[in-house]
Amino acid sequence: MRRYVLALDQGTTSSRAILFDHHGAIAAVAQREFTQHFPQPGWVEHDATEIWQTQRATIDVVLAKAGAKTSDIAAVGITNQRETTVLWDRASGVPLAPAIVWQDRRTAEVCARLKEAGHEALVTERTGLVLDPYFSGTKLAWLLDNIAGARTRAELGELAFGTIETWLAWQLSDGRLHVTDPSNASRTMLLNLHTRQWDEQMLELLRIPPACLPRIVPSSGVCGEVQLDGQSVPLAGLAGDQQAALFGQACFEPGMAKNTYGTGCFLLMNVGDQPVASPNRLLSTVGWQTQTSHYALEGSVFIGGAVVQWLRDGLGIIANTADIEALAASVPDSGGVVLVPAFTGLGSPHWDPYARGTIVGLTRGSGRAEIARAALDAIAFQSADLIDAMQSTSGRSLVELRVDGGATANNLLMQTQADLLGVPVVRPKITETTALGAAYLAGLAVGYWRDTAELSANWQVGRCFEPAISLDEAATRTALWHLALERSRNWANS
Repeated sequence: MRRYVLALDQGTTSSRAILFDHHGAIAAVAQREFTQHFPQPGWVEHDATEIWQTQRATIDVVLAKAGAKTSDIAAVGITNQRETTVLWDRASGVPLAPAIVWQDRRTAEVCARLKEAGHEALVTERTGLVLDPYFSGTKLAWLLDNIAGARTRAELGELAFGTIETWLAWQLSDGRLHVTDPSNASRTMLLNLHTRQWDEQMLELLRIPPACLPRIVPSSGVCGEVQLDGQSVPLAGLAGDQQAALFGQACFEPGMAKNTYGTGCFLLMNVGDQPVASPNRLLSTVGWQTQTSHYALEGSVFIGGAVVQWLRDGLGIIANTADIEALAASVPDSGGVVLVPAFTGLGSPHWDPYARGTIVGLTRGSGRAEIARAALDAIAFQSADLIDAMQSTSGRSLVELRVDGGATANNLLMQTQADLLGVPVVRPKITETTALGAAYLAGLAVGYWRDTAELSANWQVGRCFEPAISLDEAATRTALWHLALERSRNWANS
């Protein structure tokens, strides 16, 4: 048996490569950050070529760190920031414009017009999503509308669209693979959630030429080969980052849920082999497709850990993101300060692209520590709102919340989350569950792992955070949060 599975974890702020062994343990990690571009208020862009270059560089580094060769890799799995949209020339492989990032809000007015025209019910019925700039469909339509000749070229098959996993698969295969999987495709607003194929009505509504779309392949299955140092390795796993994390957390049974704390926060609950419609404006999405399909309910917080980056880079309150915990813990609470980090609007369950960041409750006694504490509280409050909506939709009471992502290293944040939820928050020993999920999907496809039972046996508790405040106190704090939340609503449109 080959020694490792290679997971490529292409995130919003960095590209990483991780080698996992048969026990799901990390053999080596390599990471490269890349540039964030904010050309206009509400716009967020990436250089897709830079993403590819940083991702490719991590492969060489991670192999060197592990003392491994390409021949040691059983399969490659890719997980990625979802919804980020790339449009490129098939002949040259060169992007026609910067990638439009999932956080970008430039298509808010387009979505508003589609809502006013009465199309949102159709969108939700067919795709499980809501009409919001978050998703790839309106981003792609914007590129086709704003690049001279792009729509005609797309109709002729000269252009290729993809989210980031599609872009990386194209690059790794020298243009031979133009593929996506249902978990990523279900985030485009172009996939029929029930058939898991591109939806003709949605393509017509957004004027998307089918010729530019990738082929849909299973999340776990060999879809082709990629070239690493001149050797062919099976590309056998594809999944959007949040669905990959659900899989990596071994949430294989309906009712199991995880929350990922990264740039944003993303809560997913496994709902089984049929999609579940949400009256609370949660999203229905494909979890993954192996030999069968699994669906999930999802709630999305746009600004999670990114609020800590803002305190570091925007306000200069901290020098390093790791400093936030000690600063926030230096005070017993936020002193009545509430921070709503709606910098790019509000996601689930509000879906308000015109909301903006707000700080309320400031007094002369408020300082750096109180604002830092309010920032961590905001991450936990937003996630708690999602969980309340999800429990109402699914009819299932959460027994525990499995957590992952970089911000879970912050023990104060995890304790706050448990306090607000009133259930244990469980952090696994291996917190790199997004990459692990991609590795598991790829490894299952090539027989590196036998089945999901073997994967469940690999999952181990790292630390469990038990609630430490009463439900009444949690409710009082949540009520204050909701008052502040209302102050942020519809600000950019007022």
